[in-house]
Amino acid sequence: MKTLNWGVLGASFFAVEHMIPALQQTAGLRVHAIASREQAKAEAVAERFGLPQAYGDYDALLADPAIDVVFNPLPNHLHVPWTAKAARAGKHVLCEKPIALDAAEAAQLIAVRDETGVQIQEAYVVIHHPQWRRVRALVREGRIGRVRAIQGWVSYFLDDAGNIRNKREMGGGGLLDIGVYPLLTGRYVFEAEPLRAFAAVERHPDWGVDVLTSAMLAFPEGGILSFTCGTLMAAHQHMAIHGTEGRIELPDPFAQSPAREASLSILGPRQIWEPLNREVETLERVNQYVPQAEAFCAAVRGEAPPFFPLEDSVSMMRALDALARSGESGRWEEVGA
Repeated sequence: MKTLNWGVLGASFFAVEHMIPALQQTAGLRVHAIASREQAKAEAVAERFGLPQAYGDYDALLADPAIDVVFNPLPNHLHVPWTAKAARAGKHVLCEKPIALDAAEAAQLIAVRDETGVQIQEAYVVIHHPQWRRVRALVREGRIGRVRAIQGWVSYFLDDAGNIRNKREMGGGGLLDIGVYPLLTGRYVFEAEPLRAFAAVERHPDWGVDVLTSAMLAFPEGGILSFTCGTLMAAHQHMAIHGTEGRIELPDPFAQSPAREASLSILGPRQIWEPLNREVETLERVNQYVPQAEAFCAAVRGEAPPFFPLEDSVSMMRALDALARSGESGRWEEVGA
């Protein structure tokens, strides 16, 4: 098995504290280089992790012939341009979510992928965690009957005006940052695309970003996904899948710490006045960024199809676009094809 050399664009907190450590735990790859806009910062990261190369310029990293794969965790508005540049430099690219600011932007990368022949995928790490594989298996086997509704919540408190998540021109706002997770997992469980979308959106009066969104999406055959995401509330996350014969609940559906075991609860069936019937399943501890990197490397080597191809990214963005339109219009909006 060929060892793939990875380069990381940007020395962000996420890249340094989460992604690089996970990549260094992944078999079959080596983190070869880090790039930052500041040479000293890149060198400090390289020294900390023992990386062979440190670049004070993103283009210099893309010009390194030793690099096979680029990980792009730059701010949202830089995802498409730098992913396209990396692909045209002959590098496979795993790009942080959201891969684009809208569906039209995401579709541009399909053309780049087809032009260059490299792998380009969006890094939706949560569906690489075994807990979501288990949920899908339970639903497929009919454990809770027919799924009728999925509900989600995800929030944190961030009132720093200088943070990129609070800058609208950089693709900030809660929907693109964390609202993507209940949307992604809802699609994953329904195994379908939503038809219509509605959103009630509160924007910050000064920053212009969405800080509170409650959304509903109608799926084929009557299924409904609803969720709330917020960036000026106490941190919380939860997902529940409701079926005709019970429900599944996940207390840590998205930001799952590798330091603790994941769990999910299967509840029901029961009549409303009967005692609660709860079965708890515990899964192994997993750093979900490791199976994500393994899956991407397998696609690069041609050992497996893309886990989350760009066509799925465009579908995600179409739903997010419909929610954004609904937030402005106050009406249900068609998601479209």
